Amino acid sequence: MAAPAVGKRVLDTGWLAARSTDIALTGVQLTTTQPPAAVPAAPWMSAAVPGTVLGTLLKNELIPDPFYGLNNQAIVDIADAGREYYTFWFFTTFQCAPSGNQHVALNFRGINYSAEMYLNGHKEVIPKGMFRRHTIDITDILHPDGNNLLAVLVHPPDHPGRIPPQGGQGGDHEIGKDVATQYVEGWDWICPIRDRNTSIWDEVSVSITGPINITDPHLVSTFHDDFKRSYLHCTLQLENKSSWIADCEVKIQVSTELEGNICLVEHLQSYSITVPPQSDMQYTIPPLFFYKPNLWWPNGMGKQSLYNVEVSVDVKGFGESDSWNHYFGFRKIESTIDDSTGGRMFKVNGEPVFIRGGNWILSDGLLRLTKERYMTDIKFHADMNFNMLRCWGGGLAERPDFYHFCDVYGLMVWQEFWITGDVDGRGIPVSNPNGPLDHDLFLLCARDTVKLLRNHASLALWVGGNEQVPPVDINRALKNDLKLHPMFASNQVSNSQEKYLSEESTDPSQYLDGTRVYIQGSLWDGFANGKGDFTDGPYEIQYPESFFKDSFYKYGFNPEVGSVGVPVAATIRATMPPEGWTIPIFKKRIDGYTQEVPNPIWDYHKFIPYSKPGKVHDQIELYGHAKDLDDFCEKAQLVNYVQYRALLEGWTSFMWTKFTGVLIWKTQNPWTGLRGQFYDHLQDQTAGFYGCRCAAEPIHVQLNLASYFIEVVNTTADELADVAVEISVWDLDGASPYYKVTDKIVVPPKKVKQIMEMKYPKMKDAKPVYFLLLKLFRLSDNAILSRNFYWLHLPGNDYKLLEQYQQKNIPLKIYSDISVSGTKHKVRMTVENRSKNSVAESTLSVSTIDLGDGSGSHSTGKETPQEGNGNGSVWRKICGGLGIARSSDNLRTLEVNGTDSGVAFFLHFSVHTSGSSSTAQEKYRDTRILPVHYSDNYFSLTPGEKKTVDISFEAPLGSSPRVVLRGWNHHLDHAVMI
Repeated sequence: MAAPAVGKRVLDTGWLAARSTDIALTGVQLTTTQPPAAVPAAPWMSAAVPGTVLGTLLKNELIPDPFYGLNNQAIVDIADAGREYYTFWFFTTFQCAPSGNQHVALNFRGINYSAEMYLNGHKEVIPKGMFRRHTIDITDILHPDGNNLLAVLVHPPDHPGRIPPQGGQGGDHEIGKDVATQYVEGWDWICPIRDRNTSIWDEVSVSITGPINITDPHLVSTFHDDFKRSYLHCTLQLENKSSWIADCEVKIQVSTELEGNICLVEHLQSYSITVPPQSDMQYTIPPLFFYKPNLWWPNGMGKQSLYNVEVSVDVKGFGESDSWNHYFGFRKIESTIDDSTGGRMFKVNGEPVFIRGGNWILSDGLLRLTKERYMTDIKFHADMNFNMLRCWGGGLAERPDFYHFCDVYGLMVWQEFWITGDVDGRGIPVSNPNGPLDHDLFLLCARDTVKLLRNHASLALWVGGNEQVPPVDINRALKNDLKLHPMFASNQVSNSQEKYLSEESTDPSQYLDGTRVYIQGSLWDGFANGKGDFTDGPYEIQYPESFFKDSFYKYGFNPEVGSVGVPVAATIRATMPPEGWTIPIFKKRIDGYTQEVPNPIWDYHKFIPYSKPGKVHDQIELYGHAKDLDDFCEKAQLVNYVQYRALLEGWTSFMWTKFTGVLIWKTQNPWTGLRGQFYDHLQDQTAGFYGCRCAAEPIHVQLNLASYFIEVVNTTADELADVAVEISVWDLDGASPYYKVTDKIVVPPKKVKQIMEMKYPKMKDAKPVYFLLLKLFRLSDNAILSRNFYWLHLPGNDYKLLEQYQQKNIPLKIYSDISVSGTKHKVRMTVENRSKNSVAESTLSVSTIDLGDGSGSHSTGKETPQEGNGNGSVWRKICGGLGIARSSDNLRTLEVNGTDSGVAFFLHFSVHTSGSSSTAQEKYRDTRILPVHYSDNYFSLTPGEKKTVDISFEAPLGSSPRVVLRGWNHHLDHAVMI
């Protein structure tokens, strides 16, 4: 048998599983004389690895879907069944027969919580800790014929805890005694996870090397002369597993991708070294010089340039012994407390970044963490124009795939360690005040996590815990371990960096990290009030204008502020039985407020009402009483859009004068929850997604809902000049009673400029409900830089007149251009409002101009302007990743006749398979194709306007996709068949 090639092989198929109490055999027997059959027979079953025990049981239909309806209540909790019930065997086989000079390691990147590993009858104990890697040298226990039998007995966390009858934040908090994810005991946004995520939950692999292997290279970039000169530093560990001195050549190659998939090699260097036998050795490669490297920028500030760094080691007499590669971004991240606001400020490559992002728990509560799902998750956040995600301390130390896509799409990441105030000393009841029982294990996991993630450009900040600091000894150790190298201390200027480069004896790549700030807790040191008091939030519905008031929030950076998140009706039907399709009861209180009382299934799924009795009147009822599920969810989308656009616009209105950033709680749910989300667990976007996308544009025009002044936001590093704002008001009859174009405007970099008061509401004949369209455009060519559409009512009024507006019959013209490559589809839809335009053509500036090519955003930042949102165009990345060629053979036009004139209001596309989604009881079939990427959605068109939306998705084999357009006053379900 030929020797296998040096490299890594992932073991992610062919796994079997069985409950340990159902197996009488030992691990030795399973991996020698009595392995399970290749075709599983009870009690063995096909296993999901990586995954969880619950995921495996669900895959085999041995439990109901825990995220559907009230199914989770029917699944046995570990507290009731005991740890043995969720202790499982996992078994697989693999081929590997190394040659005499090769070495083989079995790698587990994550096990929750401990395990025993058996390979060909040999046993190894895998110690406790969810967030640590395990590498086992299996060279001497591989079978000579290359056929290897592997069995792993996985044990749940030692302290899985019990769920109190009233639920609570982290159940009874017992899980905090272990170094594991804490959300699994349930929170106010998720149900308990019955197996506590017991599993081989991350990648399993076999790696083959020669006598020398490479471990945990650390890459660091340093900068000089205003980022014109840069050095790449690299330190790695070399292990010589042989019994002889190894004469080695260490090679490093740095390349960058040019247009057309051509790579440019910028460095190729080699260095001769000697590694003693049976030893580990740290080796620092001499710094590599780069002149004006392409820099990595956050989303909205420039391109996410990444270099492919490849490190290899050749051994004399053997050849290539091991290799490693990583995509690396040249960038410098600094973080300090801003003197003027007291909020934490982030700078990237010397430029301040106004943070608009969200809190992230994890992608899926059963840890079904695929590259495809991660790519969609992160792309969605980039599409919303966000620039930061906070990985909350009760969730995961996120995985390399998560960080890779954050690198690609420009999402800065705040990564917390596994401490929460609720579980670790500040919850009700108070418990675990000294954190986990094993502090050394916590620190081991923390250090290993740093090594796993530190090379990612997107990683911006380490934080000790959520709303709590780690115990004193852990906090002290983390502060020491993660101290900044002198070259990254923010008070050092560039000429001092030269001094440190020559005088500092330690290369920055020799630090554990040394390039990012460590903050002890999410409410300390520039976050919330900075002192650890519970001064984040709130987490409920607000009046939209409240976000613009100076009194709404006192402090410079709010790490958590949240609100509602009901998905579309199709998601409710797809994730709940018919008894869950009933909408909340609207109970009128004596004080005039409405209380929304949800059905038991909605209550279990943590529904946040659209009213706050005593504080906020019901925002759904502003549009009229909801008649049924479809009506409720459609009105909820109106509220979602308004609520989250106002939240971000309100914060942005105070950019750098009061606030340095805000993170929304949360952006998505790891299950079928009904709160705090911009897309649901099935990955269908809510209207709030597009409200955020609008509000977080790098260049943006907005209406201050408190002052009714029009503002222009420039978050970029360049002056915004030669621009003006077109203001048009439209009534429900399709007339435009107010129209104005401002004089030329200049907005300095990173400023918000107040332009003028929008006086229409004060006019004598102002309509009770009206539409406002703002367009920021360039005077030289009328190019639209920002477009913002509002529906508004006069003070003291509501939106109930919009109910009758649903009967309007607006003429539309719909164009489609379709390209298909295998299962991958790209559709360009253009919608034109054919209503007669009541504004005199001679006065028009940009009212009837085509709204763009579907990119949906605008170039900004220090880079050369280009189509897209300044990140190399998310849309281009999507399409480029799909490998779809443009086709002009599928142009189609559809005209929708209509006799009315007016705004085509709240239009939204969806993509479906062919067939009916009948809502008859117990026969609902969800026809949606998900996920789908839209360059925009939930949009409105005034008379004469035309808008292009680019749509991309992957359709199931054999399906016949159709793109459907619906809207508030467009109910004909016109579909484009593909």
